[in-house]
Amino acid sequence: MNSTEYIKGTKKQFLYYKSIAEKTFDTLTDEQIFWQYNDTSNSIAMIVKHLWGNMMSRWTNFLTEDGEKTWRKRDAEFENDIKSRAEVLQKWNEGWQCLFDALDSVNDTNFNQPIYIRNVEHSIQDAVNRQLAHYPYHIGQIIFIGKMIQDNKWQSLSIPKGESATYNKKRFAQPKHKAHYTDDLMYDPHKS
Repeated sequence: MNSTEYIKGTKKQFLYYKSIAEKTFDTLTDEQIFWQYNDTSNSIAMIVKHLWGNMMSRWTNFLTEDGEKTWRKRDAEFENDIKSRAEVLQKWNEGWQCLFDALDSVNDTNFNQPIYIRNVEHSIQDAVNRQLAHYPYHIGQIIFIGKMIQDNKWQSLSIPKGESATYNKKRFAQPKHKAHYTDDLMYDPHKS
């Protein structure tokens, strides 16, 4: 696999996870985005703020600067001080744009360049994989909070319970072909 194929595939995975979190946002009221199970739990807004801080730090000038920026205030990312849905979505979109801009800058000439996170050398592939594990971890938390809030009104964002056989029948009815596994899972492919 070359760098272009790798980056294209990881971008699709990031887009998939971004889209299911956004689907969760769409089901919630403004108040629910700030709901906390208890004082030691994070709200969706706090998780978004943390993802934003991580993305801005990791991906700003990632080829030339350490991924843990001196200006990052990680502990403050877990303070519940965002005041509106608009601010949550602004941070959400800014973080993702920073990530996608960084991924778009990767090519065959710089793919093997080492980068650093907290002075630890990473290959670009290792740094991307690190975040591809980190971001879905938090997106799973966002979805779980949404599911708790929605309770029996929750609509599945993937294959609904009891629908696996129907889904598999549809997939296996197609001839073998090359595609990314998220191609048929994207609910809002026009969102980026």
